[in-house]
Amino acid sequence: MIPTKEIVLEAGKRVAPYVHRTPVLTSRLLDDISGARLYFKCENLQKMGAFKMRGAINAIMQLTEEERKVGVVTHSSGNFGQALALAANNLGVTAHIVMPSSAPAVKIEAVKAYGGKVVISEPTLKAREREANKIVKEMGAVFLHPSNDVNVIVGQGTAALELLEDYPNLDCIMTPVGGGGLIAGTALAAHYFGIECKVIGGEPFAVDDAYRSLKSGKIVDNTTTHTIADGLRTHLGDINFPIIQSLVSEIIRVDEEEIIEAMRLIWERMKIIIEPSSAVPFAAVLREKEQFKNKHIGIILSGGNVDLLKLSFFKR
Repeated sequence: MIPTKEIVLEAGKRVAPYVHRTPVLTSRLLDDISGARLYFKCENLQKMGAFKMRGAINAIMQLTEEERKVGVVTHSSGNFGQALALAANNLGVTAHIVMPSSAPAVKIEAVKAYGGKVVISEPTLKAREREANKIVKEMGAVFLHPSNDVNVIVGQGTAALELLEDYPNLDCIMTPVGGGGLIAGTALAAHYFGIECKVIGGEPFAVDDAYRSLKSGKIVDNTTTHTIADGLRTHLGDINFPIIQSLVSEIIRVDEEEIIEAMRLIWERMKIIIEPSSAVPFAAVLREKEQFKNKHIGIILSGGNVDLLKLSFFKR
């Protein structure tokens, strides 16, 4: 079932007191380079540094008082774990975050700093799911999926809702595609509040499961995870995929060098920090310039949580 217009609108009102209304930045130079008019929605400046704060807040606020008392649990190696920890802390709810042993120490410490109770698991999805299920069974905590949960999806869409309130005449909104929550939520917002506004995803060739899923009509997995865009190594879910099938126009794939160049341009020309995943939709615009020529394009900069020492263009 596709959430209604009223559900999307209510989510916007619900999360507003708990998130930043992030700015929309423009760059004449990047417009000239791309041949389009670009509007960057800066979720890299969101609380905890990513759009996922929106979905976490919306999902927790939809729980009953009894559910809040027993707490929430998720498994995440990065941004959603931090988002859920911070959102839960703000609302007085206990959050258990299952993180793989391979997660960067800086991310584990960030979750703890936001008040999350970290449980370390083996670095496999099955192990993470097993630990999360154990917490659900033993403590009664409510499991919240990072991207395949209706309330999370609708919450993520509030970034695009704000963007369209500021710029209602966009021809298209671009997002990166990982687990599918952001692009599905964005597609809902564009469908209900845009004016013939398309939604297009950007995805690395190395992890192009969403592109292949749309082509085949069924969810397929990735066989590799070798991309600099580490936030996009996850796969679609059975709740967000039908929304994507129905409302997303296409997904454009980009290679690793294109991601790096797009990221470098945004850092250098816009003077803001974004993570590699955020650069993917801009890289897609640069790859398909003719398609976007003279169009008004919104781009969701999904996050800004980076390990500076691992940046591809960082030289010590």
